[in-house]
Amino acid sequence: MTRSYGRGAAVLSVGIGVTGLVTFAYFALASHSLTEDEYGRITLLWSAIFITVSVLYRPVEQLLSRTIADQDARGIAGRHHLRVAATIQLALGVAFAIVALALRGPIQDDLLGGSSALYWVLVVAVLAYAASYFARGYLAGHHLFELYGGLVLMEACSRCLFALAVAIGIAEGQTAVALGMAAAPIVSLAVVPPALARRLSPAQRADGSERPAPAQLDAAARDEPSAREPEFTLARGTGFAAAVLLIMVCEQTFLNAGPLLIEASEEGARGAALAGIVFNVLLIARAPLQLFQAVQTSILPHLTRLRAGGESDPFRRSVNLTLIAIAGFAACVALVMLVLGPWIMDLLFGGDFDYERGGLVLVSFGMGLYLAAATLNQALLAHARAPQASASWLLAAAAFVAFLLLVEFDDRVLQVELAFTGAAAALCGALLLLYRRA
Repeated sequence: MTRSYGRGAAVLSVGIGVTGLVTFAYFALASHSLTEDEYGRITLLWSAIFITVSVLYRPVEQLLSRTIADQDARGIAGRHHLRVAATIQLALGVAFAIVALALRGPIQDDLLGGSSALYWVLVVAVLAYAASYFARGYLAGHHLFELYGGLVLMEACSRCLFALAVAIGIAEGQTAVALGMAAAPIVSLAVVPPALARRLSPAQRADGSERPAPAQLDAAARDEPSAREPEFTLARGTGFAAAVLLIMVCEQTFLNAGPLLIEASEEGARGAALAGIVFNVLLIARAPLQLFQAVQTSILPHLTRLRAGGESDPFRRSVNLTLIAIAGFAACVALVMLVLGPWIMDLLFGGDFDYERGGLVLVSFGMGLYLAAATLNQALLAHARAPQASASWLLAAAAFVAFLLLVEFDDRVLQVELAFTGAAAALCGALLLLYRRA
């Protein structure tokens, strides 16, 4: 089972890594094909879409991933859990559509420069991602990580084709580039029929191993009281999804509130410049999170299966090995930042600002603490402790924002670096306490 988790994480890491390169190509092509103003609208549209879908739909992805893995490990048949998840996802999509239509004026005029085409791309894309994230949860729960990687890669490639068409002259304008964002999640659903065709017999697990007989599972459940769970209902599924939605909001706060609050608190061009610098510094935390998505996606169903089978020792080993790998990675990044950090930042981003070596090292450690917290969070979700985990996230995010709003620092960049690392440490500590109790 541990080998299956490692293989799944490796497959997804490759797929998501290539996806990141293709996404970079999309923006590179767009930036060379559009005016600065048009390209700016494309980046705003991208941010609006992906912040929205991450907050709204990842909870159902994680709900499906966990529930499918749990019921598969216990030998529970039926599709009730799929209907519950689909109902929640549909409700979230309808809620978004109502809000988006009600706020069409501010969204279209203030955010998207008055472009009705970009507005409808946003609406269609966000609604289409409801199906895409549902499919991701289904694939992860069944350990179909090759198809999961294929889905995100097909999404990125199909989106990039629209920017390429504009770059070589087949199409023109920001609308053509933006249409790729709406088409991508729809095209990526082409992997769903192969996933349904590859469903294995009820006597087997999705990873190819034989499922324990019901009697064996009952014995494991008797040995591990925490493995017993109440019946999966709409109310219980909604509670889990709501808790994860709060976690997603807090995650976006950690990653995006810093530049926004700095820009709002400073006047004129200085605020915009400082916001850009803070954004660049926090990329030290953002970039590893892209690859860490592979670990997050594969570890939740893996831990859920172990818990359902009463395999507490392998559960702890999987979590500990992941934490050790994160610590080693963070230490390497911190060392690179200590030796070459300012030079690397100047090379990548240019500008006249001097990036402080100590602050870059600080954010590197904060990144490690944040990734460790994300790992502990997945372990708590596997233990059905989503409400408790979300409370820790809310407190840490609130402390992060309060430190930026209520404390006066002459060096605003250092203030964000301290706030991020301190809040990540507090979050990691709180989740670790919850994990040990679980």
